[in-house]
Amino acid sequence: MPLNNEQLSAATSAIQGAQRIMVVPHANVDPDGLGSALACQALFTQLGKDVTVICPDSKPDSLSFLPGFEKLQEGIESSQNFVITINLDGDVEVDKLRYTVEDGKVNIIVMPKAGRINQQQVTFGDTGPGFDLIVAVDTADLPLMGKFYTENIDLFTSVPILNIDHHISNTNYGQLQMIDTTAASATEVLYDWFTHEPSYKEKITPDMATLLLTGLITDTRSFQNPNTTPRSLEVAAELLERGARQQEIVQHIYKTKPLSTLKIWGRALNKIQMDIPAGIVWSTISKEDLAEMEAHSKESSGILDELISTIPDADIHVLFTEVEEGGLKASMRSSPAVDVSRLSGKLFGGGGHPRAAGFRIKDFDNFDLAVMEAVQKLKTGMQEEKKAAQGPVDTQAKIPEVAQPPKVQPKPVQKPAAPGKDIVKKLGSDTDTSDSGGKDIIEGVTQ
Repeated sequence: MPLNNEQLSAATSAIQGAQRIMVVPHANVDPDGLGSALACQALFTQLGKDVTVICPDSKPDSLSFLPGFEKLQEGIESSQNFVITINLDGDVEVDKLRYTVEDGKVNIIVMPKAGRINQQQVTFGDTGPGFDLIVAVDTADLPLMGKFYTENIDLFTSVPILNIDHHISNTNYGQLQMIDTTAASATEVLYDWFTHEPSYKEKITPDMATLLLTGLITDTRSFQNPNTTPRSLEVAAELLERGARQQEIVQHIYKTKPLSTLKIWGRALNKIQMDIPAGIVWSTISKEDLAEMEAHSKESSGILDELISTIPDADIHVLFTEVEEGGLKASMRSSPAVDVSRLSGKLFGGGGHPRAAGFRIKDFDNFDLAVMEAVQKLKTGMQEEKKAAQGPVDTQAKIPEVAQPPKVQPKPVQKPAAPGKDIVKKLGSDTDTSDSGGKDIIEGVTQ
């Protein structure tokens, strides 16, 4: 559903009421997630906010051209710093500070140079991030932030969350949501918000326009994907008018491929398999493949859209990649006949869009075996989806009756007919055709 004025106003109010803001996309971040996060950082900083942008895992070098990339952080400072504060009233002056650790205790020794310190002057507290608001972008569910989420669950449960997304599989987490499933990218959602608020609209710089256009171009695959709408094209045109550097985006995203990326793509193409009756194509990239080609799992991004999904006569195309932190990720594309978001959600707890989705498998003993089990599940799921689309079988339908031969009715016994009269002969014997002498035909027949 498109955003309404109430959602937009609530989001704006949340930003106005916050001073320290953390912006986070999903782990294994893509151009839409990172472009959205950095665009938020650029705008909120102009509004005078203290903004921290988190990249939940290692920063992707392929996106280092994005404005603000150098400001990304991979984590936050620990919140376990315990602070002891001494209020130096009157003429108190501190000469020295010492501490000792003994018997499991920390003794902090404050030596006044002048005056005297008493207990009433001492207060305690802890320091930490102290965020007023978390802005989650392009993330359908919090666990998709990976280890950053699991290591900071207390933070996510204590700080209000503004959830900005475009995925139909979004779980509606957070206190505030701006979820537009008709938008082609999270950056398109942000653009609608930024242009709705006059004070935001005037702050859209060419750098911000470039960040927003990056997400839109990549999530529509240069406007080739089915999620491309007339609105998407309008937004792209407006961003170009605002100074978005389209050729810079195309050059870095589509025309720059390290040798390691090309090698791992070649390995994935060499391992393509297809089950024609089931209508599924898949390929795999293992940790051994990555090590041999000196590549990172993130370099598999793009091969599915640009090459594997071009294979005809299949309803689902899947790329399984074993990731460095453990487990595997599966990226899926489909024909209009299959809703891969619903399918991956039902079978693996994944999600995404009807024609482009994914899922993860965390624990397995053997990568190849895990892939084959996943493929079998997908095949079974596809069959069940097709049966469901055909409708339920009517078990109460009546069995057609066997046609019975028609009954032969006995012919009624007829009485012998009276001797007949020859009408023609009777009529032919009349030669008088005058009006006065004519014969009555009926009368002649019935005599």
